[in-house]
Amino acid sequence: MNSIMIRAATSRIAFLLTAPVGSETIDVRERGAIDLATFECHDINRSSLIQRVCYDHAQRYLIVGIGGRYDDYCELTQPTFDGFMTAPSMGQFFNQKIRGSGSSDRYDCRTHRRPNH
Repeated sequence: MNSIMIRAATSRIAFLLTAPVGSETIDVRERGAIDLATFECHDINRSSLIQRVCYDHAQRYLIVGIGGRYDDYCELTQPTFDGFMTAPSMGQFFNQKIRGSGSSDRYDCRTHRRPNH
């Protein structure tokens, strides 16, 4: 009986290891569903404001999770992303260097090229 249970468990593990991994899709405000297959995502636990960060390096496209919703930022440079990820205060960096306010948003996707995702 033990060998049958071991074979069954081994088969299940092998199936899980070879099963295709589906990509995740999230809903971005003012954009709709985005497939995260090309993004590098990080769950953030060191910020009281930022919950999740996803960045598509090739497209320079950032998605930030705050308060259960996602917003996108376009044409965000790699050095800015790196600074954001290593900032002592991610929330302060985000508010000062990325988010902006109104029409002065540096990376506002309404005024910058939004990639096709």
